[in-house]
Amino acid sequence: MQSPLWRMPAAAQADAVRSGSVSAAALVDSHLERIAEVNPQVNAVTQLLAGRARRAAEETDRRRSAGEVLGPLAGVPFTVKESTAVEGVPTTFGTERFRDLVAPADAPPVARLRAAGAIPIGHSNMPTLALAGMHTRSELFGDTANPWDRTRTPGGTSGGDAVAVATGMAGFGLGNDSGGSVRIPAQFCGVAGLKPTSGRFPADHRVLGSDDPGPASQILVTDGPLARSVHDLRLVHEVLAGTDPRDPRAVPVPVHGEPLPGPVKVAVVADPGGHGVHPVVREAVEAAAEVLRNAGYEVREVPDVPRLDEALEAYGRITVTEFAPTWPAVRGLLGAGGDRYIEMAMEQTPPVGVEKFMKLMGTWMNIRRSWAEFLDAYPLLLGPVFTEPPVEPGLESHNRAGRDRVGLAMRLCTVTSFVGVPGVAVPTGVTDGLPTGVQVVGRAFREDLCLAAAQLIEERLGVLTPIDPREGRVD
Repeated sequence: MQSPLWRMPAAAQADAVRSGSVSAAALVDSHLERIAEVNPQVNAVTQLLAGRARRAAEETDRRRSAGEVLGPLAGVPFTVKESTAVEGVPTTFGTERFRDLVAPADAPPVARLRAAGAIPIGHSNMPTLALAGMHTRSELFGDTANPWDRTRTPGGTSGGDAVAVATGMAGFGLGNDSGGSVRIPAQFCGVAGLKPTSGRFPADHRVLGSDDPGPASQILVTDGPLARSVHDLRLVHEVLAGTDPRDPRAVPVPVHGEPLPGPVKVAVVADPGGHGVHPVVREAVEAAAEVLRNAGYEVREVPDVPRLDEALEAYGRITVTEFAPTWPAVRGLLGAGGDRYIEMAMEQTPPVGVEKFMKLMGTWMNIRRSWAEFLDAYPLLLGPVFTEPPVEPGLESHNRAGRDRVGLAMRLCTVTSFVGVPGVAVPTGVTDGLPTGVQVVGRAFREDLCLAAAQLIEERLGVLTPIDPREGRVD
């Protein structure tokens, strides 16, 4: 029996459409059938764009028949997080108040993906306003289930995309990450995810033409793809990289850097900051380290990453201080209980005054310098995405202990977002029915080094998805 088209990797889907062996219309229909079958069980796709996707597929097929050259992502259906604009579709951020906030134009990354031939097939779920916690639960659309185990969270805030990709409802997903929001759901759902260097992909995170956010929001939030394989991730990365007049921060750096002399050095830190790591996570890091060692990398365990606790403190103070003036207005948009996560953060790390804030901005730069020096010595860092296996939904919003536990477990994601360097999350296997994974962090604008190492890990340890969700745990 022929395997359904939605099971194909994204790169293979695009190759098939370009060659004419598969029509874009058939490819889109296959994904729509998969969404109809699976989405009622996991609730990852929020606004289905079936009619639009079919029309885009018909246009792709017409262009191929006319002899036109199709793009590198020709016909591949993808999901877009509810916080990222798709022209003519509401950008809801998962809140009732924004249900009718129709986007006048595609966000820069969506426009780039369309230009490469990819087809948006639906918006994907996220925590309300990306502020209600790590678990993908929105006021407007409800909970998204982890397809491996319904008692575990799919992570967030790009959890809808991770679940859509893991279950075969999309060839890839477009999320964003300011402290793990792509990489954590990638690990929890058994897919690959990329947080690029700040300034690598052009973006526009304003809400329907509003004022630009403050410096922390401008620098920390980076759009990034999720895919079932690192090869697919690399393909999407090369499409998204570049400049755009709508984003003066985007830097015209080549996607492939100069080869490094000798074996690439990899620093391994299984327990950043020495705060503890679950044995399953440590084993995943050790397995990935062994793969790289056998592949010829110079792999060394090092005592720690630079200034972790100081960076976490500065991250919290800067983001809370920047956010505090708008909190009274934003709080009412989060729905019942949606304010608990941020409220606990503000109680734990109160905002500071102007003088202290300016000093913290200097500290931020100083910590970035320390990391640049560290990555000059070790071009790659291998460590955990989350220092525990997937946790229960909403743990971070239950109480202060739950919030602290989650915040500590995601610490390497937080600090690498803070210093603006790239990181690739890659699966390493399955333990006790749940996916495991690691992240490969690199020098600024050396996503190519991260992706190359992650692909070796994937080739040795395997691709885990697509999977079929079941009642309870997936076999």
